[in-house]
Amino acid sequence: MKKMILLLLAVSALALLGGCGDANKEQKPAASAKSVTIGVMPDVDSIPFIIAQEKGYFKEEGVTVTLKFFKSAVERDSALQSGNLDGVISDMLAENFARKGGFDTVITSLTTGSYKLIVGKNETAASIQDLKGKDVAISKNTIIEYVTDKVAAEGKLSSGEFNKIAIPQIPTRLEMLQNGKIAAATLPEPLASVAVKNGGRVLQSSDQLGINPGVMLFTRQSVNDKEQEIRAVYRAYAKAVAYLEKEPMSAYIDLLIEKGGFPKEVKDALVLPQYKKPSAPQAKDIEAVGAWLKERQLLTTTYSYQELVDDRFVR
Repeated sequence: MKKMILLLLAVSALALLGGCGDANKEQKPAASAKSVTIGVMPDVDSIPFIIAQEKGYFKEEGVTVTLKFFKSAVERDSALQSGNLDGVISDMLAENFARKGGFDTVITSLTTGSYKLIVGKNETAASIQDLKGKDVAISKNTIIEYVTDKVAAEGKLSSGEFNKIAIPQIPTRLEMLQNGKIAAATLPEPLASVAVKNGGRVLQSSDQLGINPGVMLFTRQSVNDKEQEIRAVYRAYAKAVAYLEKEPMSAYIDLLIEKGGFPKEVKDALVLPQYKKPSAPQAKDIEAVGAWLKERQLLTTTYSYQELVDDRFVR
């Protein structure tokens, strides 16, 4: 009997030890999990990330994500380069400039942005050709100028046939358009919708031309050190895209105004692009941006697709 009692006690002790080992195993992934910090702007590219955060999709996928909001691309890029961010919503031009400056970042996917060439409410121009000799507001050496040139070329208008007026601040560009100080301006959403709501007219857009230079950038260190977490980010992003496909904008527009810094004027006016599940950019688009930059002597050499893109997260 005594031997039986001792045997039972030994078995119980082993079971307890085994249970402790399992508990420690369960805690280990949580302890080793890494958070991901992403820089976003108050634009339509950021909407799936805002939705994924507010609807708990990141949490469902087991990743902690911090979204940091920026009002200017300069501040956003500075935060990335100083190591305060893992990734940012950006564009192909910015990735080329980052490489030129010696910063090791990579494009991991496309994002979905929208840029529109809009004429003022009192402007008579009805086509791209009608802008010949007129002032068009842009921001120099940016995605805005790139899209403007592509739109102009599609309309058989060369870059030298209209006057590019450099106005870096988007709200100022919008204000000048609305006050009739310029004939037209290229604006991103959601401010393009504000311009239209206040009487402006869209002549052409990146959506209509199939131009999509918006991308997600991560630092090389982050894609290597936080691969599983970034995969989880993309799974959550895909869930957000599915949500946006089926839900009316009225279900989340107040959220975008409150959390995303969207202007109140976009309510009942915002036009969203067709969001797509995460995918890699096409080589031809990377090459087109590189050629445009080299033509303007902003790059002395172009970078290859393999140098700029890491598509492991969207394959």
